[in-house]
Amino acid sequence: MAVMSSSSHRSAGQRLGAFFELCKPRVNSLIVFTAMIGMFLAAPSFPPFALFIAASVGIALVAGAAAAINCLIEQNIDALMARTRARPTARGEVSATETLTLATVVGGLGLWVLHTFVNPLTMWLTLATFLGYALIYTVLLKPATPMNIVIGGASGAMPPLLGWTAITGHVGPEALVLFLIIFIWTPPHFWALACYRCADYAKSGLPMLPVTHGISFTCLHSLLYVVMLSAVTALPYTLGMSGAWYLATALILDAVFLVYSFALWRDYSDKLARLTFRYSIIYLTLLFAALLVDHFLR
Repeated sequence: MAVMSSSSHRSAGQRLGAFFELCKPRVNSLIVFTAMIGMFLAAPSFPPFALFIAASVGIALVAGAAAAINCLIEQNIDALMARTRARPTARGEVSATETLTLATVVGGLGLWVLHTFVNPLTMWLTLATFLGYALIYTVLLKPATPMNIVIGGASGAMPPLLGWTAITGHVGPEALVLFLIIFIWTPPHFWALACYRCADYAKSGLPMLPVTHGISFTCLHSLLYVVMLSAVTALPYTLGMSGAWYLATALILDAVFLVYSFALWRDYSDKLARLTFRYSIIYLTLLFAALLVDHFLR
């Protein structure tokens, strides 16, 4: 009742603005960025401009729709948590019907753009990514297992692979390497957040790893994942996708991530967990930027 009452007093422009917020534009920007890098790496020089724009727009629209559906499904949980209680669905600024309608229109438009102006494979893989995040992860995995982010991270790792298929029309080993980097990066990235928000997650009833197994256990597993990540990020160099400039950058970024993760395991604090979480975002951004720069230096 509160949702309908609150949203009914807002103008159409305010509700559209609230829906845009539900699309998680900051998260979406990193998704589109890694997809763009996948497109650049798949092209010998520059990807065709029209194809590049169409793929970027299509992926962004579907990713935004998936984020909105995630917020809709978790609106009651979001209302309990300090990090998410300001989301429009949790505050009742946009109704469930409005959110579902707009998400369907935006997501459908994105899929149409991908099918019409990119290629069917990219459209189908993007749809699978949408279903994996909005439904399988949000509805089935997240409330059921502390390994939710490990399994569900596959959806979040798809953007560079989608970018690759947008240009080539097929899934190559290089695309799978890009997918693997983000797939291994996701658990230590998210677990750092879950550690300093542990009380929030406990209140919500979600079985996040720090809640079910403790912070020390989680930090140890985060460290192990960062060790694996350090090995995986060398694959672009060993497979000939990139050169020495990328490798040097990756080694530096990996070393800093390892220092953060080791310190977090040995002497945990919420402040350090926040710093680790923020660094993980910088890490992924700079790593993929290094792939792009190296691509044009070779």
